[in-house]
Amino acid sequence: MTWSHWQVPPFTTSVFFVLGVLTLYWVTYNWLISWTHTRRISVTDETVNTWYGLIYMIVFVFAMQSLIVGQSDSWQFMNFELIAVTFCAFFINVRISYYLLFPIGVIFMVFNGSLGYWQSWAHSLTLMTFFVVLSIIHTRLQGRRCIMVYYLATISGFGALLWFWMKLKFDFSWLTMWQEWVYLIIFEVLLYIYVSMLSHDSEIKLQLAKYATHDALTKTNNFAAYTEDMEYLFNQSTQNGQPLSMMMFDIDHFKRFNDTYGHSVGDLVLRRVTSTVQDVLAAHDANIKLYRTGGEEFNILFPNYDVAATKPIVDEIFDAINHLEIPVKDTVVGLSISVGVSAITTDDKAPMDFYNRVDRNLYHSKRHGRMQITVD
Repeated sequence: MTWSHWQVPPFTTSVFFVLGVLTLYWVTYNWLISWTHTRRISVTDETVNTWYGLIYMIVFVFAMQSLIVGQSDSWQFMNFELIAVTFCAFFINVRISYYLLFPIGVIFMVFNGSLGYWQSWAHSLTLMTFFVVLSIIHTRLQGRRCIMVYYLATISGFGALLWFWMKLKFDFSWLTMWQEWVYLIIFEVLLYIYVSMLSHDSEIKLQLAKYATHDALTKTNNFAAYTEDMEYLFNQSTQNGQPLSMMMFDIDHFKRFNDTYGHSVGDLVLRRVTSTVQDVLAAHDANIKLYRTGGEEFNILFPNYDVAATKPIVDEIFDAINHLEIPVKDTVVGLSISVGVSAITTDDKAPMDFYNRVDRNLYHSKRHGRMQITVD
């Protein structure tokens, strides 16, 4: 595949492709994700994955083909191109409308000077089908043990057909065709092993990141996440004049649940409360976040909300929790919460100033009978 151009055995160059190009992709992709998160850019990781992965592989394929475009052996980098297609369709599961594949294929044929060959059209249509089938396998069989069997069967079948179209167009020997097909299978197996290792490592990192910012019991954001988000939102508010409000609440007489009914009931209370609050927030605004900042203490940050704008949501949360009933053995136990609410002011020189004021409002509610909301 690359011997005549670089005097390097095809197997060696393909290993470097897998280790080099794909590693570069993961490094740059992770940097891009970190960059968007740091700057709070409103774009999902999946969107970045789709467009960056697609652009990265298109640039790679066109750059590789530019070295041999128009030559009699312009088929020699085809296995690299098939690996790029496999990577986009199966491993990073680029989610684009399938009808966009056709213009990409036509542009590549124009670039490669092969628009007038029927074999190139057959090859292009087969390649599009190959992409679609790999994408379907990834979507429907992800996590199943049999997925590698389907992966290899798809690679083998489509790989043989794709190389057959190239044999008809360039009239190289059957031996060359089957040799390139075997190379393809070997490279795709290496790709599967390598990407699986990288994905496993990424999953571990994601789990560690989740544990660092989420409460294990309630699955909501924890104090570390609150601190990071508050720092960012406080700076945004003070620099740009954007409103920012906070609700702080805790569960009244929570200690009695643990002392009277046991810690398992206390844990159930915490999970029910957070689930109820999350349902209310999801129905209003996804940018409003709930944090468990203490044992039975919770904070909610309202970016771009003044106190008046928070009132309908605060009232709905207050009413929803105060009507919760927890079944315990042969009885049902009711809940209530005490609440403090405030908005950032020009007197707040640091996030802790804002926090302390909301905290004082919460304790005002607790000292004056509980089950009430204090706002300033």
